[in-house]
Amino acid sequence: MFNLHGKKAIITGGAQGLGFSMVEAFHRAGVEVAIIDISDEVFNVSGKLTSTDAKVHAVKGNLLDMDSLRSAFHEALEKLDGTVDILINSAGLIERNPALEFSIDSWHRILGLNVTAVFELSRLAAVEMKKQGSGKIINMGSILSVLGGFNAAAYSTSKGAVLQLTKSLSNEWAAYGIQVNAIAPGYMLTTMNDDLMNDPVRAPQVEARIPAKRWGTAEDVAGVALFLAAPASDYVTGTLIPVDGGVLGR
Repeated sequence: MFNLHGKKAIITGGAQGLGFSMVEAFHRAGVEVAIIDISDEVFNVSGKLTSTDAKVHAVKGNLLDMDSLRSAFHEALEKLDGTVDILINSAGLIERNPALEFSIDSWHRILGLNVTAVFELSRLAAVEMKKQGSGKIINMGSILSVLGGFNAAAYSTSKGAVLQLTKSLSNEWAAYGIQVNAIAPGYMLTTMNDDLMNDPVRAPQVEARIPAKRWGTAEDVAGVALFLAAPASDYVTGTLIPVDGGVLGR
């Protein structure tokens, strides 16, 4: 029910943060992984993983450029011998600024990576998954898929769109044996939240809001991703699973 050994996955943004944690977890589970990332660090990831049970492939690509995105996807697919069982859309951007001070270029960049790239990668993967009659697509939403956030208009808009995209693709592709779900991380101990954790005003407010009384870790998210990729979740689709220490339940 939870066996993933021998499966093949493409994970974007897997060179660091939550993405790397999922690469590590899937690697330990015996999944062959192709990582797509814009950073050269992607080529160092395999050296950090010690299991010899499954291969890890590195692909450099700019997901904000459609030609580069499609080229990176097909390179990853080729490295996986033409099969993709799991796609995790983990690459993302956030910029915290008041809406009145937010540049339109930043708006387009955040929506481009957090939404448009997710849409196109999901379509590319679904073409392959439909052929085999099965597949798992896992999108990274956020608690800001539901909450409005503060000084994060572009990010919260993009993550709200990810939730609706997840539902829409699930409706279209469930009959093909493809499950599409999203994970909603809460306040996580990642570099993406460094500015928030170091804010003397906002950090205490955040900590007071979390019922679990701690920030989340990358490992908290990886466990849910493994569930959504496994046969155990074959009848779970179109949903958003919070990993937030209870924030959305307040």
